[in-house]
Order: sequence, then structure tokens, then C-alpha cells
Amino acid sequence: MRWNLPPSELPTTWFNVLPHLAGQLEPPLHPATRQPVGPDDLAPLFPMALIAQEVSTEPSIEIPGEVLDVLRLWRPTPLIRATRLENALGTPARIYYKDESVSPAGSHKPNTAVPQAYYNKAEGVKRLSTETGAGQWGSALCLASTFFGLECKVYMVRASFQQKPYRRVLMETWGGNVVPSPVDKPDHPGSLGAAISDAVRDAAGRADTHYSLGSVLNHVLLHQTVIGQEAKTQLALAGEDHPDVVIGCCGGGSNLGGISLPFVPDKGVRLLAVEPTSCPTLTGGRFEYDFGDTAGLTPLLPMYTLGHDFVPPSIHAGGLRYHGDAPVISALVRSGRMEAVAYPQSKTFEAAVMWARTQGTVPAPETGHAIKAVIDEALAAKEEGKEKVILFNYSGHGLLDLSAYDDFLHDRLPD
Repeated sequence: MRWNLPPSELPTTWFNVLPHLAGQLEPPLHPATRQPVGPDDLAPLFPMALIAQEVSTEPSIEIPGEVLDVLRLWRPTPLIRATRLENALGTPARIYYKDESVSPAGSHKPNTAVPQAYYNKAEGVKRLSTETGAGQWGSALCLASTFFGLECKVYMVRASFQQKPYRRVLMETWGGNVVPSPVDKPDHPGSLGAAISDAVRDAAGRADTHYSLGSVLNHVLLHQTVIGQEAKTQLALAGEDHPDVVIGCCGGGSNLGGISLPFVPDKGVRLLAVEPTSCPTLTGGRFEYDFGDTAGLTPLLPMYTLGHDFVPPSIHAGGLRYHGDAPVISALVRSGRMEAVAYPQSKTFEAAVMWARTQGTVPAPETGHAIKAVIDEALAAKEEGKEKVILFNYSGHGLLDLSAYDDFLHDRLPD
């Protein structure tokens, strides 16, 4: 069963969670002075429209018409009930998922790549630099850049660059220039923090270039809230008052924020973040100010972190290999409004394969983390004999991650 909305039902505003947080977010700090950053500090990297969205306390922010025109190429995305998985588990739970894999890039990432490219183009920027882990974000920004006539330079974490060659091909097909990171350490497996440092250096050194980030920052999570807003409308069409739990995998927090933030004001709705045990930021990190990158070039953010020099193992879920988390997500976990759980790599692939053999689609390794939590929640409902409505974000497909499945299916996948 699926629930589709017509293009006319695409949300025309983004949902801003900042007015709904228990307390104000602590401000980012300048890396040199350790004082709160201002708009002028961020202007060399970001357009003013995004800087304004970063600190806005307006409950909603209008989506530009030019952005809506692009998003309508694939949005609204369908809400689907995973009845075959329900039957396989024998659970009374009802499992629904937002299928973000239907975007041209195969994930949720274009939801923010498109507005970021639009605002940079409107400010006269000619070129964007960015980092990418598994390649989902880099793919999305290359796609958005070609729509708005921008050049795009992508620094891809070297472990993923080697594991996922077809992600590079996809980015190059959309006009991107992709290089492995760190650029100065060819034997280093890389990390998202190091790739961010490479991309920020690039942008800071050229007047025609801005930096673009695919997760963590407030404006990125803001753009992703089209997911949760659509889901609310679709759940109502499915006859559901509200979900009991909303689940998303979490690296920096963008797809998790997209599905969950519109539900923050709703009492009785649990929010669950799922991360890898090899990079357990929320479940094993400390809440403190830390740099978003390895070299210490970015502002310090108040977040759960494993330390900006942490280099996680080269797991296949490259999008979850980040030492920190979005300040918004960190604040929700710290206040108790959101829960967090971590799983080892093998368990997430077991869940992903079960999904593929029941529902038919092949999820991204990152999405497999969310599916593992969904299965656990559904089995808990079975044990308790209670009906439960589970909503999760199917954040991307795994058709360019088949080497990971090959490793798992042939017992070559380390935990």
C-alpha cells in the first residue's frame, strides 16, 4: 500500500524546529577568537540567505518558487506501508516509510542541495566546493549545481572513493570534479572531518567559490523537513492519527532531522536516532564545543562529538562516519526528547538483506541502520502484543553499494 501526493501538495514552507526546542542553542564559536560568530564571519563561505536561515526563529520559512520547480521533478515522495516485512516478522506493528530513494540522486540529499545551489547562484557565486562520505551528498550537489549552472568540486573520503567508484562516475556525469581526501595524505583512509577541511580550504582560497555542507547545520536540516511534513499528510490519508515512533539513521543528522523534526512538538511521538557502533557519536560521545572538521578551520559547534581528530573505521555506511552531530539533534538527545541506539555493521546488513528479500528494494548501508531499529521495534511490539505505528526514513537506495553486499554475502565484511 502506498500513499502519493500530487505535486500541488508539495510543502511551500520549511518547518523550523528552533522555536520548539527546550532551550536556545548555544551559538557557534569563531575558531580563532572563540567568540560567537556573526554573519560577516560566515559570509566568505555561505550566501547571506542561508546565514539568515541558520539563526532564524520564524516558525516557517518560505521555499522559493525556483526551488519548488526543481523539487517537483520527484516530490512529493511516496509513503509506503511495509506489509511484507510486517508479515515476515509476525508483528502487530504497522510499518510505514518515506521513500527518498526516488530522487534523481537516489537519496534525500537533493532536498537541501537544490536550495543551496539556488541561493549561491542568486548571490553570484560561480563555483561550490564540498566533501562527501559515501557519495550521496556529493552526487546531490553535483546534480543541483548542473541545474543552476555552477561548477562543483567534491572531496570524497578516500575509503569511499575506493569502495564506491560508480558514485564518482555519477558525480562526473553531472559535471562534478571529484578527488579523494585527504589530498595531502594519499595513504590515509580519510574521514568526513578531513574532507571538510579540504573543501573549506578550497572555498576560502577563491573569491568565486562558496562552501556547501550536506548535513549538521541548521539550514540543512531545515530544508529536509519537507520529508516529515509530507509524511504527516500521508499518514492522515492512511488513517493514522500519529506514529508511535519516528526512526532515521544518523551521521550528521540531515535525513533524521528531515523525517523527525516536524514531529518534535507532538506529544507521545518517540524519536529515535540510529548510528554505527564504530562511530557512536550520540551513544558514546561527549557533549561539548568541537570543530566540525579535522584541521580546525570551521566554527566550533555545541554537539555530541568523538573528537574532531577521530578517524572511524572504513565501514560501508560512509555517510555515518562523522565525529560529530548536528547541534539540533544533539540538543534533542541531550534534553531527552530524542533517543539514540547504535548497531554493528553486520547486524545492519542482516536487516538490509531481510528488507531486500521481503520488500524487494536494496537499501543503502546507511538506511540499513534505520531498518535494523525498525525490526527491533516491530519485534518488541510483537512480544508486548501491542499495535504500534512505526515511521522511518528510507533515506537512499544501495544500487551503487553492491560491493558492500558482496562482502556481506560472502563473509568478507568485518564488524
